Amino acid sequence: MRDLKAGLIIKSTDALIDSIFEDTTILIVKHDNEGTTGFVTNKPLHKSLHELIEFNHSKPYPLMDGGPVDKDHLFVLHKRPDLITGGEQMHSGFYLGGNMKDVVDAINNNGVHEQEIQLFIGYCGWDEGELAAEIEEGSWVIL
Repeated sequence: MRDLKAGLIIKSTDALIDSIFEDTTILIVKHDNEGTTGFVTNKPLHKSLHELIEFNHSKPYPLMDGGPVDKDHLFVLHKRPDLITGGEQMHSGFYLGGNMKDVVDAINNNGVHEQEIQLFIGYCGWDEGELAAEIEEGSWVIL
């Protein structure tokens, strides 16, 4: 099995049918000796950023269901460090996090699209070795 690392995409297998991860694709954004973090990339939340009270001044912008962990927080993954300060460079030109005022300004004033900024409610997380074990048992495949 290839080493897990940020930037990999995993997809659930039939072993996860009838679970919250059925037909799920996840982008791994962090992998280290503490564990692995990722975001579900194929499950829209069917809610818009402007529907959240603290962002009601935003233009409509889609939110994704990033995973079952920490559903009380909004996470941003973007490719616009020229517009959004404070993000941590991850891989392939992606940045994790950043100043949310900058994110809203980019959405409201700069015509960004979903390929440049993705917003997630929640994330997926595994303790050290846990995801590797799930891949080994056949619950996930690396794309």
